[in-house]
Amino acid sequence: MSSSTPAEAREPASTPRRGRPGYDQATVLRRAIDLFNRQGYDATSMGDLAAELGLTKSAIYHHVPSKTHLLEQALDEALDNLTAVLDAADADRTGSAYERLRGAVRGSIEVLVAHLPAVTLLLRVRGNGEVEQEALRRRRLIDDRLAGLVQAAVAEGALRDDLDPYLISRLLFGMVNSLVEWVRPGGRYDARQLAEAVATVAFDGLRRRE
Repeated sequence: MSSSTPAEAREPASTPRRGRPGYDQATVLRRAIDLFNRQGYDATSMGDLAAELGLTKSAIYHHVPSKTHLLEQALDEALDNLTAVLDAADADRTGSAYERLRGAVRGSIEVLVAHLPAVTLLLRVRGNGEVEQEALRRRRLIDDRLAGLVQAAVAEGALRDDLDPYLISRLLFGMVNSLVEWVRPGGRYDARQLAEAVATVAFDGLRRRE
């Protein structure tokens, strides 16, 4: 993480700010995420963000308290939506574990497409600082919950039982996460097509054969 400026030190990361006319908080966050993805978070300064928005370095602090605050918001956007997919799968007791697992994978792809810049940033996190470490902790919880769904699907006899459930969950999310390397907004395939293709490729190979 970069060192805090005096302005950052005066303002806690959670302090809300009102944007100046022309830039609401959502716009500032979107532009910041794009810049972090292009340059790398550590290599991006508040001065760089100010230049991206056409503001002076001092004026940027009227829009956002710190670079760390923007990173936290961006990572929470991705993690909150991915967590919500698993919450929905856990809450649905009408279908089998296999159906809930398949739905969770499809839902994760839909989140990735809908929040592509934020998810891309999340996947580049390496644990440099408290915000990134917390993001990695939450990612591990997501992996654990997905592994639990895999285990439940194995236990009900829907999936093959010769592969470790945690390994399966990592491979599934690896397939989903690889989409950030080539999927683009408005591209050839929409979220539904991508979700169906990944689910077909993954689960046809995981289904238990009689």
